[in-house]
Amino acid sequence: MTGPRPRPRVVVTRDPRDEKIERVIGRLLQLGVLTAALVVVVGGALLLAQNGHSPAGFRVFNAEEPALRSIGAIIRAALNGDSRAIVQFGLVLLIATPIARVALTLGAFIVQKDRLYIFTTALVLAVLLYGLVWGRA
Repeated sequence: MTGPRPRPRVVVTRDPRDEKIERVIGRLLQLGVLTAALVVVVGGALLLAQNGHSPAGFRVFNAEEPALRSIGAIIRAALNGDSRAIVQFGLVLLIATPIARVALTLGAFIVQKDRLYIFTTALVLAVLLYGLVWGRA
C-alpha cells in the first residue's frame, strides 16, 4: 500500500506593482495614524497646560461650541493655537487617513484600468467624503 499522492504545487505570482502599491498604502496608513496621534498628544498637552487646574464637571453635558463643528473652523482655530481645535484636528486627521487610503487605491485602479474596481472605489470614496463633509453627527 502506498501513501497519499503528493499534491501538485500551485505557484501564485504577484505583480510587483501590486506589492509596491500595498507598501505605499501601508506607509500612508502608518504615517496618517502616527501624525494624528502626535497632533492629538500635542493638543492634549496644551489643553492640560491651559485648563488642567480647572475641576471637571460631569453633571451637565457641554457640547462643543459651534465654532468647532466644521472642518474649516477646526483648521482655522488650530492654526490660531486653540488647544481644543488642535485635538479635534488630530481626530479629523485620524478619520481622513482611511479616506486617503481609498483615494490612493482609486488612483491605483485607474492606472490598472480596472473599470469595475474604479467604479466601486469611486462610489465608496464619494460616500465617505459626503459623510465627512456634509454628514451630521
